[in-house]
Amino acid sequence: MSKRVNLLDRFAKDLPPGSLEWIGLRTERRAPLATPASVLAIANRGLEGDHRVDKTPGSGRQVTVISREFIQQTAHFLGMEDIDPGVLRRNLVISGINLHALRYQRFSIGDALFEAGALCHPCSRMETALGKGGVAAMLGHGGLCCRIIQSGLITIGDDVRVEVQGITHDMFSE
Repeated sequence: MSKRVNLLDRFAKDLPPGSLEWIGLRTERRAPLATPASVLAIANRGLEGDHRVDKTPGSGRQVTVISREFIQQTAHFLGMEDIDPGVLRRNLVISGINLHALRYQRFSIGDALFEAGALCHPCSRMETALGKGGVAAMLGHGGLCCRIIQSGLITIGDDVRVEVQGITHDMFSE
């Protein structure tokens, strides 16, 4: 196990909980996102109603998570007041917790348990969605790709809590 994971395990238990702010489901490729108040997270598959739920079972990209703070940072770099999370095409927006501290960690939202892995890098579509410089503004702030370890209902307003048990760095590719 890497030293980075051990360090995060040691201090992650001291993080105050964050909060789930927004849920976005991509019902089909390139379609506008549905924004329910709650959704069932299905272990090893994804979010019920998301088009990727049957496409990538067992992969490390079942759910994408971004923080409100990363969205605000991206907006700042672009000189915008705010960015609608649906434009960024991530599944979950959380706030009040350092998203990078969740990397290679397990965390719970509502009744579900997630495992965070690789960074979710911005794609070239962000240049169109956010305007010139959109991809550069999101670099390092695109969020995380996650797997669902335990099924459960997640609802806007649920706490986001780090589980104190790291995973090895090589489980997900960059």
